[in-house]
Amino acid sequence: MVINPGPFHEFEHAGWEFIPDAYHNAFGELTTQAIDALLDAVGVEGGVKLLDIASGPGYVAAAAAERGATVVAIDFSRAMVSRAKKRFPAIEFREGNAEELPFESCLFDAAVMNFGLLHLARPEQALLEAHRVLRRRGRFAFTVWAAPQDAIAFGIVLRAVKAHGEPEVALPEGPPFFRFSDAAECSRALLAAGFKSFNVTKVKQAWRFPAGDWLFEAMKDATVRTAGLLRAQSPEASDKIRRAIREELEKYRKGERVALPMPAILATATKK
Repeated sequence: MVINPGPFHEFEHAGWEFIPDAYHNAFGELTTQAIDALLDAVGVEGGVKLLDIASGPGYVAAAAAERGATVVAIDFSRAMVSRAKKRFPAIEFREGNAEELPFESCLFDAAVMNFGLLHLARPEQALLEAHRVLRRRGRFAFTVWAAPQDAIAFGIVLRAVKAHGEPEVALPEGPPFFRFSDAAECSRALLAAGFKSFNVTKVKQAWRFPAGDWLFEAMKDATVRTAGLLRAQSPEASDKIRRAIREELEKYRKGERVALPMPAILATATKK
């Protein structure tokens, strides 16, 4: 079955236009933990020309600029680009689609994507575009979430929905959320895009936040696909899901806060 990418693209795009601040407040401390490993993987240092694809709030671009790289960052959300420009005015942020990069071929020494591949309707096309804009022997790296049995927050939420709600809701169909949690799938997709010399590793991360209903609210207000799943539940099911999440978080509680393992999968490759 061939999936029409249009509805999912519009769904993701519309969602990100409304949540830049909520995303920063909920996920900023977490998603920045993989940045050093991501930049190290593509050799970012002074003099490197880097493209930050699906740049979001601009965390990766700012860290690369601090290393002395010349950075261009692009995101399809106008609201995200606006927020990034205000936070990091010295960096070049552009509005644009990762699946149709508005750059000439062979322009960058390196390119990265931090948790952006999960939100694309055509991730294979985005990998092809990353390959196209890189110079010969240029390096590319991306991060995604590990599978839900390892990225505990997702496991907790999905189990609660399965037990107390309706997992199959009417959302635009997109690529499987955890598709690239599998190292073999990362390598296969990168090979198909023309890359070589694959390396896939796991980056340790921990998500620390207040106990109680914080995780439920963060997933409902600061994500797109998971938020759509939660918001589609009936009021009765939503209350049960909230309680189940709160109860399962107790095993990770330390005082008034919890700490969840939330590792990232880091995939790296080189242009032939």
